[in-house]
Amino acid sequence: MLKLACIPAAIVAATVIGCATTQSGDRGANAVGLNKIGPSGSVLPYTVLATLPNGTEIRNGGYGSSMTGVPGKPGHFYAMTDRGPNIDFSGTAGAGKKFSVPDYAPRIGEFSVEGNGSVSFVREILFKDPTGKPITGRPNPEGLGSTGELPYDESGAVLPLDPYGLDSEGLVAMKDGTFYVSDEYGPHIVHYAADGRELERMSPVGVNTSGRKLPAVFARRWANRGMEGLTVTPDGKTLVGIMQSTLYNPTKKRATNMTLVRILSFDLETGKTAQYLYRQEIQKNANSEIAALTDRTFAVIERDGNFSGETPDAMKKLYRIDLSGATDVSGDVNAPDGLLVNGKALEECSWDELSAAGIVPVQKTEILDVVAALPNRYPHDKLEGLWVIDPVTIAVINDDDFAVAPENGNTVRKVLPGTAGQIDANTLYVFKLSNPLF
Repeated sequence: MLKLACIPAAIVAATVIGCATTQSGDRGANAVGLNKIGPSGSVLPYTVLATLPNGTEIRNGGYGSSMTGVPGKPGHFYAMTDRGPNIDFSGTAGAGKKFSVPDYAPRIGEFSVEGNGSVSFVREILFKDPTGKPITGRPNPEGLGSTGELPYDESGAVLPLDPYGLDSEGLVAMKDGTFYVSDEYGPHIVHYAADGRELERMSPVGVNTSGRKLPAVFARRWANRGMEGLTVTPDGKTLVGIMQSTLYNPTKKRATNMTLVRILSFDLETGKTAQYLYRQEIQKNANSEIAALTDRTFAVIERDGNFSGETPDAMKKLYRIDLSGATDVSGDVNAPDGLLVNGKALEECSWDELSAAGIVPVQKTEILDVVAALPNRYPHDKLEGLWVIDPVTIAVINDDDFAVAPENGNTVRKVLPGTAGQIDANTLYVFKLSNPLF
């Protein structure tokens, strides 16, 4: 691992908070109540979406795919859902997902940290198509970002696909009140108005509503592991997204370097893109979030999918990365395989081969081991949201999957292993670092 001398890998599991910020540049404002959040975190409020015939309660909830501060509102943050309550399911038409609430619209929730450290719900913003109709989280049709997943309802009946459907994972809140969201399908980056109406959709496939697009190679994303994190540089000029895992490039079988992950930068004025490589610690790990620190440095989440209650070495870590000195591996943005090395796609090459070709990944330094930093060892499986509050203060949140999990093709409660039947819930944790991030 490459180290940055100015940022040692110091970890402090304290919760004394002084200021708040957002990824959009509103740094240094006082945040009331953050210093009252203890080491067990603060649970977000939820409502009940539905109760299934088997007694499973589906919660809304689900606000854990991404988070960021609300520009100009200290102590407030946005948290975003993914496509809605779903489980893996193989039905009469093939493998796919069972959607317990088929018309659920992915959404952003605004929350406030109160003076006593509790979290209050403020409002929600549903994602809508360009006409203002709420979308669903069901997969896209072929040619519009399809992952090949088929949607089913709870009875096992096939549901219609949604051309505007989104499996939302990365969130940016702009100062003008609009949002950029990245997803797992296309992968798409969608620009939404303040009321959630779609303004522009950019993708590596043919759904680019403004003519701007993402590099073609990103269409090789592993289904359900698309562009998991998205941020904007403090100057508001450049979006930076990170894929969750290795692309299946050029094919699933031939993508052998399963620690290689692509980072994309997108200039909002020109539409120009650049690509960089990130090296994961463990094969098939997940990069669940990215948050800008400066125009070239970022905090990222790298995690596995394990619960610490059943896997003692479960990994949930934060790293600081630096794009300075990393190689832009863009190549031809229209080439399906992207840049080639010795006639091979990057995902076919070992790190030694890439190094011999002069390709340097981003510099990377550990910031925080979240499991080791908490007395409850972070009982959740999915560490997915990251909020940079100030140079030494960060907050994280988990995806609770709407409190449901699969069991033999059925939707059941999502219980945290190693607990007395505790149901998973979106929980905000706050950490104080001993060394500044920027």
